[in-house]
Amino acid sequence: MKRHAGFTYAEQGQTERPYPAPMTDRWPDGYRLVLRKEELKVDEARAGFLRLASGLLDWDLHRRAGLAVAPGTPRAAPGVEMASGVGFRRLRYWAPCRVIWAAEAVLDDAGAPVPGQRSGFGYGTLPGHPECGEEGFYAELDEDGGLYFRIAAYSRPGNRLVAAANPVNVRVQQFYTTRYFAAAYALASGS
Repeated sequence: MKRHAGFTYAEQGQTERPYPAPMTDRWPDGYRLVLRKEELKVDEARAGFLRLASGLLDWDLHRRAGLAVAPGTPRAAPGVEMASGVGFRRLRYWAPCRVIWAAEAVLDDAGAPVPGQRSGFGYGTLPGHPECGEEGFYAELDEDGGLYFRIAAYSRPGNRLVAAANPVNVRVQQFYTTRYFAAAYALASGS
């Protein structure tokens, strides 16, 4: 795996898992691991997949989860730097990341998504982020046409202060993970 300069951790690229690569193995040691998958039951799974995939890559998932996204952040693509923020105006804390990989939806000749794919991206933490690690966001359309949203993340506290408040930090991560799943359903359903 190619190492990229500027990241706050050494094990980059572990969230890149094209369909049907398993999500349950090959994670780096010494990190807190979050693996979560839910089926999104929407009227038209293929259309929902396209909405979700686009919403992931355009940072709409983050916005709908209640995070601010730095103005002018381009669509997720390898090398794109982004910062998501919590708080209000001057009291907002920005957490910088860089996209490591991104996968656009694969379409057939008629413009419909091909079953058996994952679209999304993974980004890693940069200096100034309270965590060290990586997170992947996936829209998945399985071979049977089922639509799923997945998150895979591995992280550890980025400094002593975050480590001292780790129980609070874990709850904040759980809070936003839950919000990501609600936002994914809203995106997929078009609501």
